Amino acid sequence: MKNEKMQLMTHAAAIAALYVVLTLIANALGLANYAIQVRFSEALTILPYFTPAAIPGLFLGCLISNLLTGGALLDVIFGSLATLLGTVGTYLLRKNKWLTPIPPIVANILIVPYVLAYVYKLEGSIPYFMVTVGIGEIISCGVLGMLLLNVLQKYRKYIFR
Repeated sequence: MKNEKMQLMTHAAAIAALYVVLTLIANALGLANYAIQVRFSEALTILPYFTPAAIPGLFLGCLISNLLTGGALLDVIFGSLATLLGTVGTYLLRKNKWLTPIPPIVANILIVPYVLAYVYKLEGSIPYFMVTVGIGEIISCGVLGMLLLNVLQKYRKYIFR
């Protein structure tokens, strides 16, 4: 029991660290913030399909990433909550792998546009930001995430015990 908890904490920490590194890379390339966001780290939101440790790992990774990339306080809070809601949804839908990227895409489409409009006061309407955020999330979660899921599925028994 103690070993199992330690393993879950280790997986969560590794996932958080990986999320941060991938976000920092996307940020250096100008892809992590603003109206169009293609965070490579969002591909990791499929990980609750394999392990519940991904839920706190991705939440903490997003929180740390948003702080490190200079996000406004409300962005740090609501952006991280969007990731948390999305990963919980992924975990709940884990019985059907093709549905796993949908919760993070929807959570971000419903939350992040309001942050962009009201916190950062970017020019554009909420529907416009929903489209731009949605496109980035579909690329990150839907395309990259599903590619990652299919690769990891082959090594599932070695990585996620």
